[in-house]
Amino acid sequence: MSNTAQRHEQVVEAVTGLGPDAVAYVPSNSIAGIIDGLRDSEIETFPVSREEEAVGIIGALPLAGKFGVIVMQDNGFGNALTALTTFALAYHLPLLIVANTRGGLGEYNSMIHAISAPVPEMLNSTGIPVFRLDRRNTPQDWRATVAEAGNHARMTFRPVVVLMEFFDFNDKEARA
Repeated sequence: MSNTAQRHEQVVEAVTGLGPDAVAYVPSNSIAGIIDGLRDSEIETFPVSREEEAVGIIGALPLAGKFGVIVMQDNGFGNALTALTTFALAYHLPLLIVANTRGGLGEYNSMIHAISAPVPEMLNSTGIPVFRLDRRNTPQDWRATVAEAGNHARMTFRPVVVLMEFFDFNDKEARA
């Protein structure tokens, strides 16, 4: 099994271990392994067309005593920022967002850098905690970080983001 497939599997195990009531995802080939793994689980997993739609749907779950997860790409935070700050953050709604990063090593789309590069600082400036994973972390680190980020969201009653950089020069399956 490739490093990327192992990381995808560990993220799926961490998310399912959190026992979310639903997972919304924005389709992405780069994280298809995570999306497919979640769709194969017992968790209600469904696509959304835009990131702010995911924040609206998953953000509403805590209002009913439930918990949810969003799977997306980091360039989608440009779309989701208003919903995150004026809804999820303002109303203390715990939700976990796992997002693959774009714009770093191995990125083929030169236009993506303008939004992806400032994402961690942009989120930090709003008070949304951000945790980062990349090829230097073991697959087990990926699982532990995603699980703890989900617990942190629940404990602090706010959205929490895990940014996952899949680029790995030793793994031909790794894509930006």
